[in-house]
Amino acid sequence: MDLLSNFRSMLGAANVLTGNDAAPYLTDWRGVYQGAAQCVVRPATTEQVAGIVALCASSEIPIVPQGGNTGLVGGATPDASGKAVVVSMSRLSRVCGFDPENNTVTVQAGCVLQTLQEYCRDRDRLFPLSLAAEGSCTIGGNLASNAGGSQVLRYGTIRELTLGLEVVTADGEIWNGLGGLRKDNTGYDLKSLFVGSEGTLGIITTATLKLFPLPRMTQTALVATNGMASCVQLLIRLQTQIGSSLTAFEVMANECLKLVTSQFPQQHLPFDGSSVDAPWFALLELSGSQDREGLGECLETMLGDALEAGEICDATIATSVEQERAFWHLRESITLAQAKGGKGIKHDIALPISKIPEFVEEMDRNLSTTFPGLSVMPFGHLGDGNLHYNVGPSPRFAEDALQRSHDRIYVMVHDAVHALGGSISAEHGIGQLKRGELKRYKTAHELAMMRSIKAAFDPMNILNPGKVI
Repeated sequence: MDLLSNFRSMLGAANVLTGNDAAPYLTDWRGVYQGAAQCVVRPATTEQVAGIVALCASSEIPIVPQGGNTGLVGGATPDASGKAVVVSMSRLSRVCGFDPENNTVTVQAGCVLQTLQEYCRDRDRLFPLSLAAEGSCTIGGNLASNAGGSQVLRYGTIRELTLGLEVVTADGEIWNGLGGLRKDNTGYDLKSLFVGSEGTLGIITTATLKLFPLPRMTQTALVATNGMASCVQLLIRLQTQIGSSLTAFEVMANECLKLVTSQFPQQHLPFDGSSVDAPWFALLELSGSQDREGLGECLETMLGDALEAGEICDATIATSVEQERAFWHLRESITLAQAKGGKGIKHDIALPISKIPEFVEEMDRNLSTTFPGLSVMPFGHLGDGNLHYNVGPSPRFAEDALQRSHDRIYVMVHDAVHALGGSISAEHGIGQLKRGELKRYKTAHELAMMRSIKAAFDPMNILNPGKVI
């Protein structure tokens, strides 16, 4: 039997896609990468994933695992050779176990993040990972890219939320490491190797994840500030005074929110006068077990002190759940607004928080001098040092001119990040997009260790080849 016949026998013909049926799986979300594949297969069990991998391994056929296909670095898109098999995890979507005493949930890789959030919320528990793409991204993709999102400040990345994994390795074997232990010091931490490996070391099929008590109250505020340095000062003030009650601290340049309100006129800033033109805005969230009134009073006092100290120039505290959602909707609409505004250049960088004001000031100045007219639209998660330093076209700097400048801009931004002790990828991963960049910023010894790990786990290089390393 040929490969497709074997797959159809194993999975059923409806779950082996070719031609037009396969096309949606062969292009990344941004439309930057277009690949080809022998077929797309959709297993429904871990055993079927293992069978697919074993069959491909016997003929050294490349395998590209894929979750919700919402990635931004081409990590789930096959190359153009047409040799690969894309393994869609969409049918492995069940929540397999819930342990309220241990505060854990066990879930398959194809479960959509928002579905898991709602499942846990209905059971009075919080799964804190939160992303703009949560309505379509999947847990497996989140794990493969070590997703972060808006609440890393309090809860950490998904690597820190992961207690156990089930993984199909490159030889078609199944490793069951699904224990829900918070302490297990019995050798190498295998699960941490698979988290963030972008499907190059194994295919994650199931995970056991940490849960937390559901906060009884949240309080959200949108704050206008005089600049990034003021945002950092406000962050330090809040962390000093309320500690872990600060759940999220997002920052957005004025240009980002101007673009959102122009692309989506139904959205607007809750400010009047000169505050609308503040250079930077901060969106912050407190959560806890105290009542809403007490949480609100605490936040109001801290923001009043910050206003007197000159750290902020205006602030609005949400007075209802609807207003909280409206504030978050402004933040979550930035990526879509930038996409509607034209094809831009995205940077997902991490820096020591103390270095971010210096980076922003210098990079804004250098880019505007070198490329007059381009639009700089940074935003991100200041609480954990992750900035999405994006640049886009404008009436004075056309989209085609921006794309011709892509490589120069990339080098300028990443060189500056590296010089300040930062990382060129905070939460999006490496994929295809940044694979070449690693040679510029990783030492030869680091790269050699990474290659050794890849060779040990995947000696035939069939798992997502051409990604990461």
